[in-house]
Amino acid sequence: MDDCLTKYLPDERKSDAWILDPFAGVGTTLVEAYARGHNVIGFEINPYAALAAKVKLQANSVPPKALAAHINGFGTFMLRHSTNGSRNGKPRSTPPEGFSGRTEFFSPKVERKMLLALDYINNIGVPSIRDIFRIAFGSVMVSVSNYSYEPSLTRRSAVDKKPISDAPVDEVLSKKLNLMLQDMEWLQTEKKKILQPPEWKVYADSVFAAPKKLNRSAFVDLIITSPPYLNNYHYPRNTRPQLHWLGLASGPGYKAAREEESFGKFWQTVRDRPPVTLCFRLPELERTIGAIRCLNGGKGHYGGSGWANYAVTYFNDTFRFCEVAARLLRPAGVAIVVLGNSIIQGIEVKTDDFFGRIGELCGLRFEDNLVLRKKRTGSSIIQSSVRVDRAAQKTVLYESAIVLRN
Repeated sequence: MDDCLTKYLPDERKSDAWILDPFAGVGTTLVEAYARGHNVIGFEINPYAALAAKVKLQANSVPPKALAAHINGFGTFMLRHSTNGSRNGKPRSTPPEGFSGRTEFFSPKVERKMLLALDYINNIGVPSIRDIFRIAFGSVMVSVSNYSYEPSLTRRSAVDKKPISDAPVDEVLSKKLNLMLQDMEWLQTEKKKILQPPEWKVYADSVFAAPKKLNRSAFVDLIITSPPYLNNYHYPRNTRPQLHWLGLASGPGYKAAREEESFGKFWQTVRDRPPVTLCFRLPELERTIGAIRCLNGGKGHYGGSGWANYAVTYFNDTFRFCEVAARLLRPAGVAIVVLGNSIIQGIEVKTDDFFGRIGELCGLRFEDNLVLRKKRTGSSIIQSSVRVDRAAQKTVLYESAIVLRN
């Protein structure tokens, strides 16, 4: 972030620049730019991640003493109510309806404590402090559950870890809250160095809604972002517990995370459709997708046809994104997009290069492609039975930053 802001933001724009992250996640880009005095805008379709970004940016206006008092109050509340024999020990909150898994998410003892924590959180009268508690709750809940990130959300028993029968929920949550308090105090100290308070806005929406939501064009100086990769990583799956337990979702599935509206969608949402076609012309990409579509026909939607639909949908959304970027960037404004290559049905797809060339179709200049790191060989992905029976060659997965200029 520091390198991007230093290298690509002109000196004459540093005082009133606008920085946009179209895939804001939990707000890393936004906070760094905001702390340096820049106006920031973020779009994030996942409501839990959007809430986290909002909490970080509004932390500048929360009095630290008020948050500290609520943290102490939470400890007292849990001590008074969490004893099984206490008359006040029965939680008023209830587990979310429609949320289920292959095993119970919390053990009975942990669930009772988590529900008591929600009782306290829901009774906090200051919305900004309540949101801080909600994000702290969401960030630690998996660590005291019978699930684990490996790196995707899975049962502890599936990765040879013992279930958690009990946990000191009050201590775990209080520790997290105190770390957040320290971060908040740091942010407020940094902000004292800035003469003109910058503006910020986080939209819990898709970047494709940006032109309508912002009702402005040609005003963004710098876009710094990392969109979903072409790897079918199911982001809503990893936040399903938080979405449900914080009341951001209800019922089965991932509708509250707007799975079918997300950038690139997911293989599961497009695999059974009739052949999807590109909405633009790029012969090399057309040949790559054609090669994928012809593979493993006997596997049904697990074969090339389903994965070709997924790749086409991803690059169609890439085209839509580049159109939005071209509309929002001011003349000479820059978009820095971090992403990686992919392997589909044993065929390497150089997503970074295609992304840049699609940007050129939308009027942007593909200025640079900077390899950031070579992560690992892709044998575990390209050997997957879901994608292909046997990889034809070893392919290195890497991450790069493409630079597009208006």
